[in-house]
Amino acid sequence: MGGGDGGGGGGGGGGGVVKDVGSKAELDEALHGAAPVLVHFWASWCEASKQMDQVFAHLATDFPRALFLRVEAEEQPEISEAYAVAAVPYFVFLKDGKSVDKLEGANPSILANKVAKVAGSTSLVESASPASLGIAAGPTVLEAVKDMVKENNSSKNENANSDQSGLTTRLWQLVNSHPVFLFMKGSPEQPRCGFSRQVVEILKDEGVEFGSFDILTDNEVREGMKKFSNWPTFPQLFCKGELLGGGDIAVAMHESGELKDVFRNHGVPINSKETKVAESAKDVSETSIPEKGGGISDSMGLNVELASRLRTLVNSSPVIVFMKGRPEEPKCGFSHKVIEILQQEKVAYESFDILSDEEVRQGLKIFSNWSSYPQLYIGGELIGGSDIMMEMQKSGELKKILAEKGIVPKVTLEDRLKNLVTSSPVMLFMKGTPDAPRCGFSSKVVNALQDEGISFGSFDILTNEEIRQGLKTYSNWPTYPQLYYKGELIGGCDIVLELQNSGELKSTLSESILQKEQKAGQQSEWKGRRSDVRQTLHQLCSGFGP
Repeated sequence: MGGGDGGGGGGGGGGGVVKDVGSKAELDEALHGAAPVLVHFWASWCEASKQMDQVFAHLATDFPRALFLRVEAEEQPEISEAYAVAAVPYFVFLKDGKSVDKLEGANPSILANKVAKVAGSTSLVESASPASLGIAAGPTVLEAVKDMVKENNSSKNENANSDQSGLTTRLWQLVNSHPVFLFMKGSPEQPRCGFSRQVVEILKDEGVEFGSFDILTDNEVREGMKKFSNWPTFPQLFCKGELLGGGDIAVAMHESGELKDVFRNHGVPINSKETKVAESAKDVSETSIPEKGGGISDSMGLNVELASRLRTLVNSSPVIVFMKGRPEEPKCGFSHKVIEILQQEKVAYESFDILSDEEVRQGLKIFSNWSSYPQLYIGGELIGGSDIMMEMQKSGELKKILAEKGIVPKVTLEDRLKNLVTSSPVMLFMKGTPDAPRCGFSSKVVNALQDEGISFGSFDILTNEEIRQGLKTYSNWPTYPQLYYKGELIGGCDIVLELQNSGELKSTLSESILQKEQKAGQQSEWKGRRSDVRQTLHQLCSGFGP
């Protein structure tokens, strides 16, 4: 990685090195200088960040008069929030202390082009392609980027020249490469989702050796496996080339003892529990046991009390996010993104501000085997951070997991009202029911509709105060009854009776939307009358309750 101590504020550039920024004050000081400033927001867990950091370091060598800075996004939330960083890698380009450009994602050629625009010749305005990067960048970065492009092109050519049977062969070889094989997110040492971590723990508990493949590193394998196994999600567990299932199935088979039977029936070697217990006892005997009060948990190395507290926290709500800040005021772009996704999915959730409790902040990293924040848990299981959530939302996997866990989107009052007013082509909100109206106005509207032979649905607003009050705001109509046609408010009792007397009620409640639009010009006088009636009703009803 291209870190260093060079650069800093002042008129000169970075001298060909990348400097790590330790605080917002340090960044602000650097922006006071005359040199262009280029900032790379990165994360240690992100492979794309590491790759782009190499390119960034090469660019620093080729543009020594510019100041190249690096910010660890999650460790510097104040800076990340100031530049609206929601994903990494992320680059910001500044001149005279002002942001002039930005780049999100891993694209070496675009990065080189943007750097050249800010730090090199101002005459370069055309987009740099991999073949023309020599114009935008110096020899060092050109060589590095050419290598990356060569690798990418090589991969693409291989993909283009290999047909579907080639991929199928590769997948078959993978699933049969070990007696037990797991397709997962991340690695057994560092799972990238709670379900993958859970299956890894199960396999370790079963005492079987297994191979694994990180599907996050190869999209071709990831998408291909969904068709190969006819299983749309990950992890996927195979035994002797046969699919056993995903996380939930692995858990159920493990708990019932069926998984052990499958392994034995297929001749998979299993380490006996006696051996594991003996090894565990040996480990404990060789380890200095803390005195009373230490309470170290054998499984995680956490204080027993803290481990219990964390377990309670992650299970305190069906959906809980451990974040920096609060949902109303996130303290980092990643936390803000997770909250945004949960709101888009209309999920009810709880949150915990890890900045308010250092013990929880550090302990949860060990408990979850996940080194960064935010962390999302569903049903007590770790799902992952912002990058995993963005990916899962995009693929539809997040919605599926929520449904599998029985977590349904919360329905807002506006959603309920919208569903109600469109639940029937003609819908009447009234006091009482058509068979037993509870007020004279409702009774008159029911009679008018029945006299015209109009079928309609109804809702008794006396049975639900929330609907009763909410619909007044939704429709901007303060009294009942209220009559709707295809979700559009027609009006109250007086308007319905006026339409009936003029012979327009049946046609108004049966014509199509297109016909209504075509008649819009002809109905301007009627709309004016209806508006006058509304105003009069508002005035008459202002002194009376609904």
